[in-house]
Amino acid sequence: MIVLFQIIDLLLGVLTWIIVIQAVMSWLVAFNVINTYNDFVRQFLYALDRITEPLYRPIRRIMPDFGALDLSPMVVLLLLYIARNILLPAAARAVIV
Repeated sequence: MIVLFQIIDLLLGVLTWIIVIQAVMSWLVAFNVINTYNDFVRQFLYALDRITEPLYRPIRRIMPDFGALDLSPMVVLLLLYIARNILLPAAARAVIV
């Protein structure tokens, strides 16, 4: 049973890094550091958007519009932090006992 919690923790950690990479890549595109005319960059950004958009969509519906500033990645990272550092250890302790 511990292995299941370790796998969930690993997946949450990978998802955290995907969100961070997607945010940094979007900033680099916004400041014209990288070019989206490159096929690899465009496909990489598309893949990251496909992974993260289902997480962002419900939060974007709830949060007010701040114009060009999108706070949904921060909210998702906060929720992942709570799930990974508070809920997952508590669930593991409850199952072990």
